[in-house]
Parts: sequence; C-alpha cells; structure tokens
Amino acid sequence: MRVFKFGGASVKDAEAVRNVVRVLQEVGHEDTLVVISAMGKTTNAMEKVVAAYFNDKPSITSSIQEVVEYHENILSDLFESKDHRVYARVRLLFEEVKGFLAWNKSPKYAFVYDQVVGYGELVSTTIISEYLNKVGIPNVWQDVRNLIKTDNNYRDAAVNWERTQNEISTKVDMSKLNITQGFLGSDDNNFTTTLGREGSDYTAAILAYCLNADSVTIWKDVPGVLNADPRNFKETQLLHKISYREAIELAFYGASVIHPKTLQPLQRKEIPLHVKSFVNPKGEGTTVCKGVGISPEIPCFIVKKDQVLLKLSSLDFSFIVENNISEIFKLFHDHRMKVDLIQNSAISFSVCLDNKFNGLQPMLNELEKRFKVVCHEDVSLYTIRHFDDKAVKTLQNGRSVLVEQRGKETVQLVVK
Repeated sequence: MRVFKFGGASVKDAEAVRNVVRVLQEVGHEDTLVVISAMGKTTNAMEKVVAAYFNDKPSITSSIQEVVEYHENILSDLFESKDHRVYARVRLLFEEVKGFLAWNKSPKYAFVYDQVVGYGELVSTTIISEYLNKVGIPNVWQDVRNLIKTDNNYRDAAVNWERTQNEISTKVDMSKLNITQGFLGSDDNNFTTTLGREGSDYTAAILAYCLNADSVTIWKDVPGVLNADPRNFKETQLLHKISYREAIELAFYGASVIHPKTLQPLQRKEIPLHVKSFVNPKGEGTTVCKGVGISPEIPCFIVKKDQVLLKLSSLDFSFIVENNISEIFKLFHDHRMKVDLIQNSAISFSVCLDNKFNGLQPMLNELEKRFKVVCHEDVSLYTIRHFDDKAVKTLQNGRSVLVEQRGKETVQLVVK
C-alpha cells in the first residue's frame, strides 16, 4: 500500500481540489491512504484567530468569518446544491471552533493554538472526502487524532509510537481509500496536539511506518527535490536520487521540501520517499531511499531567514568553557530556542538561533546578567552542502558575512 501527502498549495482552491482527483485517477488510488493539509494559507489565517483571542477579542468573529468565507467559496464551486451534507459538516466544525473559544479557560497560548489551528486540516479533508465521493471515488474519512497519539507538548508534540501503532492497526482498513489530516494528533486527554509546522510530511511518515507501506509520495508544486529553493535562488536543478543520510542532512539544515522528522521512521523500515509534482504526476520526481549520496552531486543551497545571531563574551575576560556553555544551553532549552550554528573561541561564543517561539527577549534579559551580549536580529543563515569555491563566492557577493564556518562537505554563512 501507499501513502500520499498533499500540502496546502495542492488544495488551495476548487480547481486545485479537482486536480487532486485527476492525480488520483492518473496514478491510481487503490490501497492508498491520503494525508491532506489545510487549504492554501488557512493555517496562517487560523493563527490570526488565536492572536485575536489573546490580544483583540472583539475581532475574533471577523477573523473566523474570513476563514469561513474562503472555504464557502470553494464549497460553492465544488458542490452545486447547498443542501449537500458537506455544508452542514463544515458549518459544524466552525461552530466547534467558536464553542471552544467561548468556554476555554486555559491561558496557555500553545494549548489554545493546537485546539484552534488544527481545524484547517479537519475542514479541508471533510471537503475533499465529500468531493471524492461526489465524483465516484468512495473513501473513508479518518480523524487522525484517533490514530496518532502524543504527549501534551503542545505545538511540538512527541509521538507515542506504541499507542499510535495500536490505534492505526485497529482503525485503518487499507482495502479502502482513506483520507486523513496531516499535522495533528491527540494527547491522553484527547485534546488536539500538533506536530510542529510543516508536520503533515511527518504524519505521512508515521502512518507509513505503522502500516508497513511500500512508499510515501509527497505531492508538491515543484518537480521534486531541487538543489535550492526556487523562491530564493534563480538557477535550480532537480536531484534525482538522495540517500536517507543525505536527505536527513539537508532537512537538518533547513531544506523546506522535506520535514526534518519525516525521514527517520521511513529510514528505519527502508520505505522509499518520492517527491513529485502534482502538475506533472508522471514526471520523474525525486526518490529518497537507501544508497549513497546524491545524484547528481552538485552544490545544494539552503537558507533560513529571520534568524538571530548572538555573540556572547565573558564580562571579566575569563574563558567560556563547559560550565558556561551548559548554562547557556539550558537557557536555550528553557526558552525554546533552536540552535542552528555554534562557533566559539576562548572568551567568546557565537550562536545562530531560530526564535520561532518568541523566547528571545526574556532569554536576553537573563544572559545579560552574566555575559556581554551582542544581538543581531533578522539575519539569514545560508548552508551549502557539497560546496565549491564558485558556490561560496556566489553567496558572499555583496553580502555582509557575520560568521563563516566550514567543514569537509558543508559551509555555513550568517549574513546580514
């Protein structure tokens, strides 16, 4: 059996939903489980609802209404009759959002975030499941929260693999086409959890692992895994094959095509991952599988924007050694700061961080009590795998390089 994953861009409007049907008709949908993300930019829109709940309650209604109208436009294009049951199903999901925001007493942002934002996936899969039924492709709609069980680390939950395996084994009938959501799970109290942004790829890998799938295919708006993101680099080239190890390296450094967690369960069972274009389903695409390196072996460019570069030095010119570094990393952990690059000397320590949980300012307040701190915000971290001199010079040209670090296969530049 196979697991397919369609992201937000592949279901952004009614025509995109019709294209998903065309893809399934062209490549087949027997013995297939399909994981689907929220439509278009719905996750961002739902994040605005959460922000309104905490900062501007009078605007909650209008924030939700924007999301409702976006999906109603898609519904009206796909379903001629307003009496179709899909309208009631979608309406009920949005009423659940409103109900939660009305009765919730928790002041914790991460908890509220997970209970609200995940409705984007629930709505999208409801619409697509009903449309597939309408065009003659029967399917089973699965609530992934009943399948993937996690801890309660909201916004970045860890999978309980034993419970998840048990749930999937008993609830998924692979003789039928199954439609389910990416990104979501649930904890021991059945509250919704999320697996981190872009977690739908990870969802596909979890399900594939537990179902012993033959393959996972991620359908994208690009022809496969490219050696650079075409949104940030002008000239890109398709990578035909990538080993698990190389793909994990690329994901670790921030390659956006593959989620960092996705590859680990696939590698354990040697399940190949295909990255293909939903515009050209029969195209070659990229295969991630057991093997060596990448083909072709060319420089691969990765950029992480909106990073923070901290340069710490001791107040009394003493060495920054193990005990200092352990204190610093505890602060990173406590404030949920992800470390992307480290460079240190005898009396200084530089680190490039991802501030996705907005823990920077309270952390700086604590660091400044013990160190001299220089903070550069809004920097970009460029990584080149399999670099050559030409590739490095291309990135250095006209940019202010704050930190450069080289290894045998990888060079990283922090630039302003």
